[in-house]
Amino acid sequence: MDREAAVVRRPRGRRTQILLAAAEQFHRRGYHQVAMAEVAAAVGITAPALYRHYRGKPELLRQAVRGGLDELDRAVTAAGTRPERGPVALAEALAAVALDQRALGTLCQRDARLLPAAQRSELRRQLCATVRSGAGQLRAARAELATSEAELLLWSALSVGGSLSYHTFAPPRRRFEQLLSGLLCGVLDAQVDTASDVRSKRRVDEDEPVGRREELLAAAVRLFDERGFDNVSTDRIGAAVGIAGPSLYKHFPTKVDLLAAALVRCRERLWHEVAGTLTGPGEPTAMLVNGLAAYVDFARRHHHYLGAMVSETERLAEPDRTRAVDFRRDFLRLWVDLLRQVRPEYDKAEARIRVHAMFALVNDGVRHPAWRRTGQPAPGLAQLAGTVLGLPGTA
Repeated sequence: MDREAAVVRRPRGRRTQILLAAAEQFHRRGYHQVAMAEVAAAVGITAPALYRHYRGKPELLRQAVRGGLDELDRAVTAAGTRPERGPVALAEALAAVALDQRALGTLCQRDARLLPAAQRSELRRQLCATVRSGAGQLRAARAELATSEAELLLWSALSVGGSLSYHTFAPPRRRFEQLLSGLLCGVLDAQVDTASDVRSKRRVDEDEPVGRREELLAAAVRLFDERGFDNVSTDRIGAAVGIAGPSLYKHFPTKVDLLAAALVRCRERLWHEVAGTLTGPGEPTAMLVNGLAAYVDFARRHHHYLGAMVSETERLAEPDRTRAVDFRRDFLRLWVDLLRQVRPEYDKAEARIRVHAMFALVNDGVRHPAWRRTGQPAPGLAQLAGTVLGLPGTA
């Protein structure tokens, strides 16, 4: 055999193929549910061949996130070369990345929590640098904005783009780009009001846990949200409430049962406090405005519950997972149906995309220091979310 013919050449871009396959599988199934052999099979190679490219699954995850952030940074930098177009260029760049890197939202928010602290910090610094760059472009177009305000709008725009990670709705590409660019332009053009709402008397910490079971639920859901279900031991949960880890089993048979109980509690509160404002007799626009205010208030007080609901539902056993998914579907349908009454020109796909974008903006926004530094909901967050929904008078 000819020596040259006997040489096995690796396909060009193999590392990129592996990263894309890994990112897609992590996004759809969750980091801990994906084996290296499955990633290898997705690109038509063996697991040992995969290890010649990447040392292990943590390295795959880190590089997948880093690759997505590199794409984001390149897009923001390119938008800066068109200053005459102002925020429109930035919105179009962010929309293109959101569509092309649809897995990036879940990789950054859900899976990157599982990386070592030093690697998480490195990725966070990279993202923050991109936000500062975009904020500088925004301030060049909107001189009235302070640096902190411009950065807040950039973070909000990233939340809207990242919302695509949490659903599969996909109108035709051109229409999708136009819709998403319009949503992002609305966010980047918005006014910023981080003052507290003095009319609200409810504090973020109003709902203090009562009893050991409730303490365990509150502590566990905070840790699951911050660190990820698989990174939290029963010993850590017990220590958070001052008991030994094995004592947890007096209240819950397993850690998965604890997660299931926490998410049931979240669904009960969410339905009781928010869903009721979206149903019943009343003028649709007023009901939607009231529902949005209720959701922002709920998210301020229970952001850990919402975070765990978004990121940890797939860790549930059947039929708990089915019930959780059914609840999310029903809750989304309430918003979509009411929004289409207020804005009948929206078809179902556009209404769903807007509602998902609103959820992401609020869920992320309540964690931002600018919105959390007071004990009350800031009216600007609800106003920004109303802009994403297309509420009359908010654009």
